[in-house]
Amino acid sequence: MNKFSFLFLFILLSVSSAFSQGATQTVKGTIIDKQSEIPLIGATVEFLGSAEMMGATTDIDGRFSIPNIPVGRQSFRVSYLGYNTITIPNVVVTSGKEVELEVALEESITKINEIVVTADAQKDRAQNELATVSARTFSLEEVNRYSGGRNDVSRLVSNYAGVSTADDSRNDIVIRGNSPTGVLWRLEGIPIPNPNHFATLGTTGGPVSALNTNLLKNSDFLTSAFPSEYGNALAGVFDLGFRNGNRDNYEFTLQLNAFSGLEAMAEGPLNKKKTASFVAAYRYSFVGFASAVGIPVGTNATPNYQDLSFKVDFGNSKIGKFSIFGIGGYSSIDFLGDEIDETDLFANPNEDAFPRSRLGIIGLRHNILLGENTYLRTVVSASQAQTIYDQFNIMSDGERLLETDADDRVNTYSFSTFVNSKLSSRLTLRTGLLAQMFHLNTIVRDRENLPDIDGDGIPDWVTLRDFEGDVPLLQPYVQTQFRVSDKFTINAGLHGQILTFNGSAIVEPRASVNWKPAQRHMFTLGYGLHSQVQPLPIFFLEIADENGNLVRSNEDLDFTKSHHLVLGYDYKPADDWRIKAEAYYQYILDVPVESVEGSFSMLNVGDDFIFPEEHFLVNAGTGANFGIELTIEKFFSKGYYGLLTTSVYQSKYKGSDNIQRNTAFNNQYVINLLAGKEFKVGSKKNNAITFDFKLTNAGGRNYTPVDLDASQMVGEEVLIEQEAYSLRYEPYFRLDAKVGFSMNSSKRKLSQQFFIDFENVTNRKNVFQKRYNEVTNEVNTVYQTGFFPDILYRIQF
Repeated sequence: MNKFSFLFLFILLSVSSAFSQGATQTVKGTIIDKQSEIPLIGATVEFLGSAEMMGATTDIDGRFSIPNIPVGRQSFRVSYLGYNTITIPNVVVTSGKEVELEVALEESITKINEIVVTADAQKDRAQNELATVSARTFSLEEVNRYSGGRNDVSRLVSNYAGVSTADDSRNDIVIRGNSPTGVLWRLEGIPIPNPNHFATLGTTGGPVSALNTNLLKNSDFLTSAFPSEYGNALAGVFDLGFRNGNRDNYEFTLQLNAFSGLEAMAEGPLNKKKTASFVAAYRYSFVGFASAVGIPVGTNATPNYQDLSFKVDFGNSKIGKFSIFGIGGYSSIDFLGDEIDETDLFANPNEDAFPRSRLGIIGLRHNILLGENTYLRTVVSASQAQTIYDQFNIMSDGERLLETDADDRVNTYSFSTFVNSKLSSRLTLRTGLLAQMFHLNTIVRDRENLPDIDGDGIPDWVTLRDFEGDVPLLQPYVQTQFRVSDKFTINAGLHGQILTFNGSAIVEPRASVNWKPAQRHMFTLGYGLHSQVQPLPIFFLEIADENGNLVRSNEDLDFTKSHHLVLGYDYKPADDWRIKAEAYYQYILDVPVESVEGSFSMLNVGDDFIFPEEHFLVNAGTGANFGIELTIEKFFSKGYYGLLTTSVYQSKYKGSDNIQRNTAFNNQYVINLLAGKEFKVGSKKNNAITFDFKLTNAGGRNYTPVDLDASQMVGEEVLIEQEAYSLRYEPYFRLDAKVGFSMNSSKRKLSQQFFIDFENVTNRKNVFQKRYNEVTNEVNTVYQTGFFPDILYRIQF
């Protein structure tokens, strides 16, 4: 602790004199119509932080540029005749990187001679104009600012109401009691595989994110009753986008972070006309690098991971606007039994395990205007997600026996297209289709604790999955938005899903209304029927029938379906304050459960690292999630911010035994309190010292007790399934504190940021798991991460 404090003080004193003079930067961007995405020519952008008039008007492409904006947090006003004027506060300007804004204005439907000024543009609204219920936007600035975030968007959204991640080891997102497998990830408008290192097929989380937040633009997070363009999800949606690179000047970023790793990023123009740009970033595990060069890292199993992310924007042309984007990632870790003990979170002292994962995504996006108020957007992509897992049993003579051999690979080919038409200032229509082809190649063999029937002295192999083939999925949709007035908006649509693999099909109605009776008050009501395909591994589990032939007993499973109903009230007592309350009810049906009486339900999948291997499942289970949420938020202004979110809820399910139980994710309550203060320092106030903290308190997760006698008898963990999720871990509590220093040079285009994030400063021993240990022959308690100082250093030039 003292070493980190000394290092921080040394950096502060050594550089403050060099960064003390006035510094400025260019702020530029694009102004578009919100419904049609047509560039607005002649829109006015004003800088509000100067006594003198500073601003610009947009050109034929809707672009503007304002030089010499002072560094710091600044505000801008954007106006255009016939459109609602908006104010954009809290734009972070640094000397090391130009600021690029993309602003969407909404056409007013009030008479032109009336003055209409909306409230400040804030993050409590989604970027997608059709997402008006249980949705909000988040930015890179928030990822950097909040404590305990680990440079990870999944951990960022865990601060929002209705979201829980009471697990230090993974970033799985639990939304309103739903399994994390119900989350949809989208990038540039196309669904993508699990974007995490050390991922498992069929899951949506992992220990380390493969998404580089330095490339993300402002993106959306939706938690309920989402619009009809989003499908194949029960819980929520991450709708992410990569920003364009600087098309005028070359810029570079170097970064070090304990979790996201060592990073180098470059961006700039692609041609002399400066109409095209690129941005690319490469990251490598900091822990892996430190271990390779002999620096102690305090862990027995060293995680190695690396990823590359990029976007190339070719600019506007006669045939439209094209861009290419992609992510590539690889991760590996070796768990060696002789180097761990019973307190290790992931491994067994009697086993050597070698997980490997690969991720690849590449896509081509095309936009073309089809008229004054219509555009066509098409995205084609290909992706691969592969998980390899080899597990060896350490025999009594020290020899190793391969007992689990798994290789799961999914190649996904996607085609997405939609036409968006702004038929009038009141009515917008969007129709589209998403077609996906999943090519699955999976083989899983296991012989752990199995008999030796062939008499060769070692247990026989049993094949759990062995399949290679295609699984097509079609998703057509139509969505409308009708603005009855500036105070009342109706959204309605239909989403369809067709799984041609087994003939499953469904039509899902969606609808929502927004009513703003007064300037600072808004009511929302939303309903949606949502469905999701079962995780692909479930379909292809194999088991011998009465004749000894291998059959896939789950091949005919239908979609799991869910009715969402949500009611919300939003109140802004001031421009920079927000109070929001939401109540929701979610009824889930057609959940896969056992064909005989039992407690198993697919609603609990994702509560550990092991994917279920249940056979003969039927769509006969149900579930329900209901609760209330409260958000009190002070947006960043006047040098400080605050956020209080509270969720109180219940999450229940019924298996084939028709007994109502808690789900694995029924924490019952989650409370988050965040606050931060920024102090400007230096003679010109160019630099800043920041202090932030985060406090999280959540109910403990439910778990199934271990049958100790049975476990000792067979030498592996046996659970009491009749008492599934009947016990609860102690409540989760964690306090994080973060201190940072931001520096802006006045002599050159250079900025630096340095943060120390003290995670779990009270060193609270939150329970990770109670599990049977083969070495101690007892049930041991494994604890989550204790106190950990995370660091981030970023330099931009």
